Amino acid sequence: MEFLDIPFFDDDFFKMIFRFTLNFIFLTVIIRFIYYPDSKRKDYVFTYYLISIIVFFLCFTLKKYEMDIGMALGLFAIFGIIRYRTNPVDIKEMTYLFVVIGVSIINSLANKKMSYAEILTANAVIIFVLLFIEKYWALKQVVSKSVIYENIQNIKPENYHLLKDDLEKRTGLEINKVKIGDVDFLKDTAKVTIFYFN
Repeated sequence: MEFLDIPFFDDDFFKMIFRFTLNFIFLTVIIRFIYYPDSKRKDYVFTYYLISIIVFFLCFTLKKYEMDIGMALGLFAIFGIIRYRTNPVDIKEMTYLFVVIGVSIINSLANKKMSYAEILTANAVIIFVLLFIEKYWALKQVVSKSVIYENIQNIKPENYHLLKDDLEKRTGLEINKVKIGDVDFLKDTAKVTIFYFN
């Protein structure tokens, strides 16, 4: 049954639903269970889901039309000129953006030459590498922050563990090292620099 030469339904509908479900499951593992627990950036979770879903349906739709490679590359070049007018995006967030776009393209553009076993393996390898690097390889960067500390008794060398524990409790950070700077005995304050993993 057609309306204006467009069918109401065809067999690709079930293929689209199955692949979208598969894609959404893998995206959820990447975004919600690998990326979000460490970053706590809800704005990027929203962005990653929406961009990946749009890319999936865009690729699935374009696959149904015959087009040359020039037109296809031109359509994806649009992404190159669209920029969010916000602060520069961190390299880690840009990498996750590339990952979710890539996963969506893989899951939507696969054809009869690529089996579901290959699609599942490609998704599984991407997730395994992300999980391994993010959770177990622990590539963390040391970050420093200066604070004014008023409990001047704790800056003594013998009270270093008390100083570290107190600063961890107040800041909520897992502090790696504490360096004591200028001390103001008139105000009973000291400038301390804390070092922690980010």
